[in-house]
Amino acid sequence: MKRILLKVAYDGTNYYGWQKQPDVTTIEGTINETLSQILKEDISIIGASRTDAGVHALCNIAVFDADSKIPPEKIAFALNRKLPRDIVIQESKEVPMDFHPRDSKSIKTYEYAILNTKLPLPTKRLYTYHVHKDINLDDMRKAAKYLVGTHDYKSFCLAKTQVLSTVRTVYSITIDKNDDIIKFTFKGNGFLYNMVRCIVGTLLYVGRGVYPPEHVKVILEKKDRQEAGPNAPARGLTLANIEYINQEELLLKENI
Repeated sequence: MKRILLKVAYDGTNYYGWQKQPDVTTIEGTINETLSQILKEDISIIGASRTDAGVHALCNIAVFDADSKIPPEKIAFALNRKLPRDIVIQESKEVPMDFHPRDSKSIKTYEYAILNTKLPLPTKRLYTYHVHKDINLDDMRKAAKYLVGTHDYKSFCLAKTQVLSTVRTVYSITIDKNDDIIKFTFKGNGFLYNMVRCIVGTLLYVGRGVYPPEHVKVILEKKDRQEAGPNAPARGLTLANIEYINQEELLLKENI
């Protein structure tokens, strides 16, 4: 028995998210089905991040156990010949049997893209959120500083989330503009369901003058989802990277 790691990239437009669900097409379900056909055994992958419907990924991590004699590094090529073109396995390799993609310490990077033009562009419609109004980047950057660190992010996640704790550590939030694209980059030890999209929606309220930057601190302290802005649409969100780190590196990161 071997444990195989997959680095997965996908366009989430046509999928109901990562996690396998009955009667709908998902990333996990599609990979499970394809792997099972190739390896001639029942395969269930475990993913690091359960991205939502319409969310994209450049690097999600998944593992599975199998008795296959196919060299681990060749599994990516076998999968890519049979998977839909909007899912591509970037890498496959053997990892220790005790490696778990969700339990191992990591830094996750999410990016959110906004097209800030008067009119939308059809070639950007699947990967950006179009906002035609003027956006004050400096105010959003001031507001974002309140959200960096270790906090209870209950105001910025699904109201009925079932996790044991809503405390997370966000290492950095950067906001840059290149031509007409505004890109938010979030790095943290983990993110709650809808957390990044809710933060982006709230920062956009700041950028458009609905909230002053310091109001984000009040929202954070309220621990009430009703206090924050709306979720930004899923299509602008991409899971850009997952970096696994040791405990010493983690302590250095969290000393912020």
